[in-house]
Amino acid sequence: MIINKVTLYSHVWDEMRSFYVDVLGFELLLQTDDGFEIKAGESMLEIKKYHHKEKPFYHFAMNIPINLFTSAKAWAKSKMELTREDDDDEVYFSFSDAHSFYFLDPSGNIVEFISRYSVSPESEVESFSAQDVLCISEINITTDEVRALGNQLISNGVPVRKGEAISEDGLNFMGEHEAGSFLLLGPRKRRWIFSDKESEIFPLSIVINQKLEISLDGEGFMKLKPVKHNQANS
Repeated sequence: MIINKVTLYSHVWDEMRSFYVDVLGFELLLQTDDGFEIKAGESMLEIKKYHHKEKPFYHFAMNIPINLFTSAKAWAKSKMELTREDDDDEVYFSFSDAHSFYFLDPSGNIVEFISRYSVSPESEVESFSAQDVLCISEINITTDEVRALGNQLISNGVPVRKGEAISEDGLNFMGEHEAGSFLLLGPRKRRWIFSDKESEIFPLSIVINQKLEISLDGEGFMKLKPVKHNQANS
């Protein structure tokens, strides 16, 4: 599975644009009165203005080259404070053979940069910049209907990682392990590691494999529809 585009919502739209474009240096692809899009490797991240009283936040991850983890971490620490878990500012996931570090953006999103050693390539450069991000590789789908939505995704060609059973109480990695990109399907009130935040339901939209748009409303109900030609790259 390839995540082509992720659309999130923010109550601090101006701060988010400044953070990702001016501070981190991501390429700005489009800006309108209602939002902006940046290039994240082979993916696009769209941030839209949120016009309600809640303050939406999400967890998403970006894959980075396996030989640039140390450089990327130093780059990130020069721009902001990394979050910590058990007094560490990075983690190794033995099951996934991957290293990650985390930070919070102005919207309170839990952002993860991850090197997946078994699937991500090496880079020819030695010093990391935002242009070395490979893709968006994780985005949460939080809902009260975990099993029903999981079965919908499976029926649309998005399996649970390594054929695992759907867990209604846990975090389900939806996608092929070999592709290194996943939809993180889970319930509310799960604490996101490297943060003190618990998962909540907020609207979002995801385009995968250039052909399927997954939309979640503010109540956690999911809608699936085929994308129009070039919609993933609009």
